[in-house]
Amino acid sequence: MYIWRVKRQKKSKYPAQKGPAIVLKEGALADEIEEAPMIRTQIYLNKEEHEFVRREAARRDEPMAAVIRQFIDEKMEIPEDAWINNPMLKPTPHDPSCKGHEDGGINLDHYLYGAPKDYIKVKGKYVEAPPLPDDYYENRASREAYDRKIRELDETK
Repeated sequence: MYIWRVKRQKKSKYPAQKGPAIVLKEGALADEIEEAPMIRTQIYLNKEEHEFVRREAARRDEPMAAVIRQFIDEKMEIPEDAWINNPMLKPTPHDPSCKGHEDGGINLDHYLYGAPKDYIKVKGKYVEAPPLPDDYYENRASREAYDRKIRELDETK
């Protein structure tokens, strides 16, 4: 005689959800956040940092994660006056004692590293310099002939 046992399936403590996936949201920000999905991450804070974030979260009545995200958003934001008061975007002041090269911006490699000029001034306009001969770097005579030709054509000497 055979005894067949029916294997009973255990009931899960957490039954599978039916229907659309559940989206977890923080209570205080549930109405505000409807953007790209969040990526869960873990960070380590020292005791002082943790206490600061905890106090700030309590003061704002928001979760600590929301406070940290807001700090990150503030650092990522470009200030309004970045394009107005940026000293890098202001014109260079004229200094009569500065004796730079007129074509220093377009022939920078020439003046810094000694490379052949990329542009030369002919009849008041900058034009692309003639192409280098194939043996420019190997043949000294070829290099000197090319450089002499460029000096004759170039008006910025």
